[in-house]
Amino acid sequence: MEKFDTIVIGSGAGGLSTALCLARSGQKVLVLEQHYVPGGWCHTFTLNGQRFSPGVHYIGLLDEGQSTSELYKGLGVANDLTFFRMNQKGYDHCVIADKRFDLPAGFENLQSKLISEFPKEEKNIKEYLSLIQKVNYELQLMPKLEGFWQKITVPFRTKNFGKFSLFSLKRVIGWHIKDPVLQAILNSQCGDHGVQPSKACFPVHCSVMYHYFDGGFYPMGGGSSIVKAMTNKIKSYNGEIRVSQNVTKIIVENNQAKGVILANGETILANTIVSNADPSTTYLKLIGKENISKKLNKKLSKTKYSVTSLILFLTVELDVTKYGIDSGNIWKFENENIDQHFATLTEGNIIEGDKFPALFISCTTLKDPVSFNSKYHNFEVVTYVSYDSFKEFNHAEDYHSEAYELFKKKIIEKFLNNMEELIPDIRNHIVQAELGTPKTNEYYVNSTNGNVYGTNKTLNQVGPFSYKSKTEIDNLYLCGASTLSHGVTGATYSGLEAAAQILKCKSGDLLIKDETQKIKIFDAENSSTWSEFIHKKREDKIRNFKKINQS
Repeated sequence: MEKFDTIVIGSGAGGLSTALCLARSGQKVLVLEQHYVPGGWCHTFTLNGQRFSPGVHYIGLLDEGQSTSELYKGLGVANDLTFFRMNQKGYDHCVIADKRFDLPAGFENLQSKLISEFPKEEKNIKEYLSLIQKVNYELQLMPKLEGFWQKITVPFRTKNFGKFSLFSLKRVIGWHIKDPVLQAILNSQCGDHGVQPSKACFPVHCSVMYHYFDGGFYPMGGGSSIVKAMTNKIKSYNGEIRVSQNVTKIIVENNQAKGVILANGETILANTIVSNADPSTTYLKLIGKENISKKLNKKLSKTKYSVTSLILFLTVELDVTKYGIDSGNIWKFENENIDQHFATLTEGNIIEGDKFPALFISCTTLKDPVSFNSKYHNFEVVTYVSYDSFKEFNHAEDYHSEAYELFKKKIIEKFLNNMEELIPDIRNHIVQAELGTPKTNEYYVNSTNGNVYGTNKTLNQVGPFSYKSKTEIDNLYLCGASTLSHGVTGATYSGLEAAAQILKCKSGDLLIKDETQKIKIFDAENSSTWSEFIHKKREDKIRNFKKINQS
């Protein structure tokens, strides 16, 4: 019977960063992944040779000296990563009805752009954006405060956080901004945490906005490039990653986690277990209700998970740049009432109506020019729905029925109606259109009800109310989007925190300073910034595509 120092269940960004830190510290580490490729939401896949990355659409704070850059440098994977800087004049485009607003990179640029578009709100814009900065700074400061004096002065050091943290985003922005269109523009990135303004936790939204103040970056090769960099680093420290390994039970004896049992009956022992699975999966399915406290069981019964999604994976044979499409994301709304859009999407019948009221649109072949074969462009078009939208398929052993395929076809048609507003003749140029549903998310990522952000990021489920890395069961730890934070970087930091708890150190101690580490960054839309390596990869992509088509 095998035994490891630590077994990590799940290979999302949190699980991989935990494994990397522990393996680098000298531990014998095993990562078990139920899917046939590692990565969780960071994985990529191909459809007829076209690559898609369903969970990674952009990452922020990657410039030299910024926090995400320092994170990857400290983990020792920066040299293995290449990112493309998205359109600096509009890394996010907010389209409300027929009006488009571009969110430029740089705090001052954003502030100036907003003021030029809404001159009557100049004072309010400055105050609100300044508040975003202050609350985010205080949010990052709190975990770093140590000692009696620093802790006793927390209310003074974090006065903005304390003043606004108990209110929703809609309430706070309503106090500062009066123009409803401007409110919608500043709320557009709600999709990055999946909660509508009336329910969104204001500090969470501050953190998201701040993360992208200096623009967005997309990894060359999609999310799997991050996965590859981390798995290679884990293996370099003799850590193991095994795929198609479905854990069915965490062995608990005398309130201690001892190992795991796989679906094939195999038992693997370990001194420590780290679960990157959702808390409900970890505690109720893998451990069992009988092995947890009444208090924890009560918390689990009240836990709400985030929205789930529909994702259209679309390939077109068309020069989409002629229609104003670029490397920036598009947040498309029917009108400025974002709260109503969330309600329509998550509470109503998703088949009703000709179009979706809100969408996120990403053209990955413009974000990652190396992936463009000179002929086909790929889109990932996302909207949020509730898991109950697919309730008629939730209890079937195999949901891939004729009814399910017909249901998907109707949804694809709705997506295409939306896309026609951006590209009028898009239907004449479709190469392929495939739909990812909540059932797809549940099957491949094993997320509770197909959720995309772990627990719902409302006030009562974040910060001190979130699930902690160290659990009530000895030698069992959690990481992932339901603990410290969500998103690629948030989940990576959660893994760092879990490793620090295990190694009894601070998470910052696990980021090893290495001046030789540096992320390579190029402008997605400016080929003059590309290295010879990038040009060659692009040429190879085009040449191989032509060769395949000729044969």
